[in-house]
Amino acid sequence: MKRIVLLLFTLWLVLPTHAQEERVDHKVSIREVEILGQRPMKEIGVQRTRFDSVVMKENIALSMADVLAFNSSIFVKSYGRASQSTVAFRGTSASHTQVLWNGMKINSPMLGMTDFSMIPSYFIDDASLLHGTSSVAETGGGLGGAVRLESRPANANGFGLQYIQGIGSFSTYDQFLRLTYGDAHWQLSTRVVYSLSENDFEYRNRDKTVNVYDELMNIVDQYYPIERNQNGAFHDFHLLQEAYYNTGRGDRLGLNVWYLASNREMPWITSNYADQTDFDHRMREQTLRSVLSWDRYRGATKWMAKAGYIHTWMAYDQRQDLRPSESTTTTPTTDWADGTMVRSRNRVHTLYGKLGSEWTPSNRWFISADVALHQHMAESRDKTIMTVQVDPTTGKQRAVVGYDESRMELSAATTARWRPIEHFGMGITLREELYGDRWSPLIPALFLDGILSKRGNIGAKASLSRNFRFPTLNDLYFKPGGNPNLKHESGWNYDLGMSFSTGKSGLFTLNGSATWFESWVDDWIIWIPRVQGYYTPMNIKQVHAYGMELDASLEWQPARDLKARLHGTYSWTPSINEGEPFTAGDRSMGKQLPYVPEHSATCTAHLTWRSWSLLYKWCYYSERYTLTSNASTLTGHLPAYYMSDVTLEKGFRLGWADLNLKGSIRNLFDEEYISVLARPMPGINYEFFISITPKWGKKRN
Repeated sequence: MKRIVLLLFTLWLVLPTHAQEERVDHKVSIREVEILGQRPMKEIGVQRTRFDSVVMKENIALSMADVLAFNSSIFVKSYGRASQSTVAFRGTSASHTQVLWNGMKINSPMLGMTDFSMIPSYFIDDASLLHGTSSVAETGGGLGGAVRLESRPANANGFGLQYIQGIGSFSTYDQFLRLTYGDAHWQLSTRVVYSLSENDFEYRNRDKTVNVYDELMNIVDQYYPIERNQNGAFHDFHLLQEAYYNTGRGDRLGLNVWYLASNREMPWITSNYADQTDFDHRMREQTLRSVLSWDRYRGATKWMAKAGYIHTWMAYDQRQDLRPSESTTTTPTTDWADGTMVRSRNRVHTLYGKLGSEWTPSNRWFISADVALHQHMAESRDKTIMTVQVDPTTGKQRAVVGYDESRMELSAATTARWRPIEHFGMGITLREELYGDRWSPLIPALFLDGILSKRGNIGAKASLSRNFRFPTLNDLYFKPGGNPNLKHESGWNYDLGMSFSTGKSGLFTLNGSATWFESWVDDWIIWIPRVQGYYTPMNIKQVHAYGMELDASLEWQPARDLKARLHGTYSWTPSINEGEPFTAGDRSMGKQLPYVPEHSATCTAHLTWRSWSLLYKWCYYSERYTLTSNASTLTGHLPAYYMSDVTLEKGFRLGWADLNLKGSIRNLFDEEYISVLARPMPGINYEFFISITPKWGKKRN
């Protein structure tokens, strides 16, 4: 009954009501030192990290994985250059991070995670992180947090064009193109990204040793060989088409369509001694994402409706050429002998719909509500693996390869925020979710926010929430190994934070924040090996994650044409297994979870003088364990590492176009490092960019 009441109340808030029509206020930019005193009502108590347009422009040729690695406190786990990259908040896993693109969840319903190496930063205009409890107001299932990615109208006046060409190490070529058109009502934009690379970098393989012998064949020395990444080439194509229509009376229609096609070879692990030329190991993907939106502003009320569709086709192949060696040296052929080990085909269709409303009846109240629906239809097939199951209708055995399942995900939320006095506010969010035929318990989130002192804009905030995450389709149905009896994960989160902001107009601004967080997750899902030779997911862990996040930035303008910006983050994230031993030999109790660094830090320094720009980026991850027992064996842990990048840019204003030249050095100090066990990573490498923006129809200064 309570679920029906909540859903009806949410729908009542979402549906339009009559309100006095007023002209929409224009947004006004204010100094950063003043923003805490004018915090929007919907941001009360929210722990948010927002990446401004400067950060996105600096990383225009990189993926969102690189942007997050150098500009946030969350952990980016990368399998190598142009390979899968996932992110995780506050000691949780990648599947505990929800990712929204223009309001639509883009996490894989099969895996539960998002590959950030497939998201070019060139397509993202506004990116932000919602830490812990703060994600509940946007979506459910984010036990660690959520990542919001948005595209915005280009604000073009007439026709516009931008073209960027990049040439880099390892035969890497990056092309970026944007065409825009805008007038009083229409904003059109077409963005294209095409990247290809041989990706054949050299690296020192510390998982192999080569013996040096004397004349008597005695081993007199050993060394680690220098090898080349022979199976890492990739071709990525992305196309984003956007169209916005503004009626001029408070209504705006929008269409965003994103298509990607990727063909990536998968590098072999460093412990592989086979001849890599005899293998074909690759991942192919074609994905279409589209969102149609409608926004209406009427005085103190905003209504919103969205509809979307996602189609993803993925193919993973691993095969070996078993023909006699002499046949490979004669007539070239594309035919391979039957040496296929994996031939996986996955297809997913997702239908999306959302209704929402925001109402600000006074400067003390803010109320919002939304209902979102995701309908997933997934098909997974591996033609090299066949299992047998009994048909429930006929009682006969039938061969099954993979699974074909669908699931509806319904989520409804209502939020109310109240500011009884000028410098204090509170809020509450109630969320209810339905996955298939399984309801979640009520998900509450409480928020507090206040200014402790006007001098220095010292503020404090706190939040507390319950949250749930349902198993993914692979967790439930993967063949072999899926477990349809899995429980959903549940947890409690709270965080306490303080912030400050100060400065002197026209000279400097300084701001920072410190946040303590703590979470408990029950029935943590983990895949464990079985005696039959495959893995299966089980609810065996209770995890306690806690720690601290620090963030600080300084902007300084010592002279009229000289500006400096310094930004740093630090995160301490113990994530401890406090469950019961699964077996007598289980040594994971009281240990840090695998692949969760206890310490991480980032720092960026940006110096601009007239048309010159110098950027230095640095990030650090502490030791990570690969085993739940935290054994300090040769392969049981990954050493700490740091990474440094530097970029120099010069702009030229010509009569017919704006021209920018940029040179980047990545892994500046040629650090030898690995992010995932046995996955090679490149040393120092370079890339040069040239950007051309013609001045069509504009005044030539």
